[in-house]
Amino acid sequence: MRKSRFTESQILAILSEGETGLAVAEVCRKHGISSATYYQWKSKFAGMSVNELKRVKELEAENARLKRMYADLALENAAIKDVLSRKL
Repeated sequence: MRKSRFTESQILAILSEGETGLAVAEVCRKHGISSATYYQWKSKFAGMSVNELKRVKELEAENARLKRMYADLALENAAIKDVLSRKL
């Protein structure tokens, strides 16, 4: 997936411009984005503040770390069960 040339805080600023009453086409033209991109961002980031966005990113990173930990432990557990079943 291609990385956006805008940071999350910039995206929130662009969306807030649209919420102030500026026409969506005007906002898109000003920032060089398509209206489809604007509406995608709006569906993803609508109503969020910068602090909330940072918290969501932290939670996603923690969730990914916990999933990796679980996968490692599950693999280790399966290997131990396999070894024990061979001994019996």
